[in-house]
Amino acid sequence: MLRQPLRNAKEHLRLFLSECGRRARVLRDSLWRPPNRIDPSLRFVPGFCYGYWERETRGLELLKEWLSPEQFAQYDTKRYFEVTGCHSGKRYRISHGTSMNIHELDGAGCPCVGWCFAPKGYLVAGDVMLAQKIALETDERGALNVANKFFVPTSRNMHLHY
Repeated sequence: MLRQPLRNAKEHLRLFLSECGRRARVLRDSLWRPPNRIDPSLRFVPGFCYGYWERETRGLELLKEWLSPEQFAQYDTKRYFEVTGCHSGKRYRISHGTSMNIHELDGAGCPCVGWCFAPKGYLVAGDVMLAQKIALETDERGALNVANKFFVPTSRNMHLHY
């Protein structure tokens, strides 16, 4: 009596999983095509990088508008800029990127520890770096409370690995 409903449920589950796999393969294959052959209708797929370079350019333009002249000169030549934390007065180096791109600097200006925090969502590097800059300059404690701390290898602490 229970065998038929169980068979039906197993068949529905098999069909569902098969359809999920098929959709995943279609999505994967469409994302791996060269950019000039991507179907414009795919721009509505969550997380898809349609128009990435335009967003990247706008994000960097906005970031540069918010940088001080010194920060702008640093970023223009070195692809990073330094900010001062509002609570501790510590200096942080924000490198171009979206994750693991913040280094706390010691008194000599050398990276001593890394911090990783970013806003939620799929944002381009300029937008992420601007959010990180504003967070450290206006709410350093709050930003570091949610950040992940990571080890930064330097010539002074390389002997720890041996």
